Amino acid sequence: MRPLILAFAALLVAQEATSAASLADPKATPVPATDQKLSRELPSPYTPNFTGGAVPPATGQPPDFAYGAYQRGQYVTAFREATKRIEANPKDAPAMTLLGELYNQGLGVPQNPVKAADWYKVAAAQNDPAAMSSLGLMALDGRGVPRDPKAGRRWLEQAAALGSPTAAYNLGLILIGTGTSADETEAAKQFRKAADAEVGPAQHDLGVLYLQGRGVPKDPAQAASWFRRAADNGDLAGEVEFAILLFNGTGVSKDEHAAARYFLHAAKRGNAIAQNRIARLYASGRGIQKNLVEAAAWNLAAAGQGLSDAWLDQAVAGLSTDEKVRAERLGNERAEAQ
Repeated sequence: MRPLILAFAALLVAQEATSAASLADPKATPVPATDQKLSRELPSPYTPNFTGGAVPPATGQPPDFAYGAYQRGQYVTAFREATKRIEANPKDAPAMTLLGELYNQGLGVPQNPVKAADWYKVAAAQNDPAAMSSLGLMALDGRGVPRDPKAGRRWLEQAAALGSPTAAYNLGLILIGTGTSADETEAAKQFRKAADAEVGPAQHDLGVLYLQGRGVPKDPAQAASWFRRAADNGDLAGEVEFAILLFNGTGVSKDEHAAARYFLHAAKRGNAIAQNRIARLYASGRGIQKNLVEAAAWNLAAAGQGLSDAWLDQAVAGLSTDEKVRAERLGNERAEAQ
């Protein structure tokens, strides 16, 4: 299972919208990617994860039964096994971090951020980077500990220096938010640490920096490469960005058929931009066989998320009554599946 990112929603990557070629008319000028901001509201810091909290045993080490139980969703067993380990070794930092994670999320035990922070602190005292990363996020969010952005950043810096991909990514988000050139350069370095560890959102955000030339030299080919890796790691924003570059032939060989496949996959995962783009492709027959019923259905799904498109409305206006009924049924099914 791909690790989820432990990051708090208040940190956004402040970036502008990209451009994607119009899918309405091959001769049309490029148009904005319809409200798609290259910024993300990140998952809650209390989403289950294995990057910022509990970590797997190192290669060649004995099996970690506590972590294995946590990974399988057997949280009571994970709590019991971690407690046994600490009783046997009061300096078992990974077991302490796991208890912190269980209390933080309320898994197998009543949720208790204060107890979570206490366990993270004792693990951090043993130089556990995952605990430091979690403490940093809690201090930034004021959860379980007093809100203290400076202390939160210090914890993230320490964790990143010890190799925590989650800490590096969140530290990069803090730095990119300042808007200074020096901080953008450092943010790119931190994103790269997390991206090299296959953290999908970090790969997406690093791709954005390469696309815009912020903190790194402008390099569309590098941007495309990172977006592709983000997509391969299940990052929805990266998938859409890679599809846009494929369609335009920016930094990668132009391939409208491949772009359509990426747009369709992202559309099925509920991305409104992808739904709008695949609708336009179905309407124009570019990269995929023309199908106005599918175009209308995806247009309805996108509109249901607040993304309207006058050109598409006009393109599918000539559908028969039966076709409109089919499109509405498909659109509703897709909206319900999101």
